[in-house]
Amino acid sequence: MKLDPAVIKLLGLDAATTSVSSAGGGGCSSASTSKIVSKLPDGTEKTFFMKSGSGKEAKIMFQGEDASLKAIHDAVPTLCPQSFGHGQFESQPQTSFLVTDFLHLTSRSASKSSKTQSLAAKLAKLHNTPAPIPDGYDKPQFGFPVTTCCGDTPQDNNYKESWAEFYAENRLRFILRRSEKSNGSDKELRTLVEQTASKVVPRLLGDDHLNNGKGVTPVVVHGDLWSGNASVGKIGNADGEPEDVVYDSSACYAHNEYELGIMKMFGGFGGSFLKEYHELCPRTEPVDEYEDRVKLYELYHHLNHYAMFGGGYKGGAVSIMTALVRKYGGD
Repeated sequence: MKLDPAVIKLLGLDAATTSVSSAGGGGCSSASTSKIVSKLPDGTEKTFFMKSGSGKEAKIMFQGEDASLKAIHDAVPTLCPQSFGHGQFESQPQTSFLVTDFLHLTSRSASKSSKTQSLAAKLAKLHNTPAPIPDGYDKPQFGFPVTTCCGDTPQDNNYKESWAEFYAENRLRFILRRSEKSNGSDKELRTLVEQTASKVVPRLLGDDHLNNGKGVTPVVVHGDLWSGNASVGKIGNADGEPEDVVYDSSACYAHNEYELGIMKMFGGFGGSFLKEYHELCPRTEPVDEYEDRVKLYELYHHLNHYAMFGGGYKGGAVSIMTALVRKYGGD
């Protein structure tokens, strides 16, 4: 199989000494994956991983993942593969691609050297690194410079100064609108989401409430960190021991605890992981509301899965909202 000239140009490779073959895993419903192997002038081999897909959706998805990986890699280089860029094939302009380091994966249960950082330590480092200040602003904002996709859902990452406003508008109300497009109008769901966004979110996440009234600092989060998006392996052609890595990211600048919602929803990150993580990245004050904040963040992913797949995910969302509105909704 020949590699498209646009990819050859992006990577600066020699087409005569470069091959491409199919690889497993895509991170979304419509992406194909490939392994690129190129022999360099010094005789060594370099391997890359490529996703490709057709249409506007793939273009948006790959642009978002490129920016996500770069944001994570800038903060913690050993946590994720490096992205080398994205674009459109010359031979098929309707087909988009993304090229990253190739991950030589084992399994999360594989033994790792004591010299490598744990996933909990790497994630804590990511979440202790303040987000950069976006162009045109004088301080970090909640959001992200491009659209990112959580599953197949393109998310609204327009900047907000307030975390509570971002979560209520750009996540909860946004995903309700997506759900109504795919599942039809639902008065019960709309009422619960609106009560949660207008009453529970300000009560639990208000800037004058969190961190003893100081609010929270935006940090880069992976955004879709369930156990299937974390593993153990070597990045690219790097020497050394396998270590914890993440991929298929859907980043934004957020409250660090937002990351824990999807992690709790699907499990796979045990008590020892959270113990180590919180020793390095303490729970936000008020600590006694921590579990409810994580539930509130988990809610978004139930709603997102309902928007994408329908079915029983609505029940999980309704259960969370009913409990939180009863506890924090005032009247």
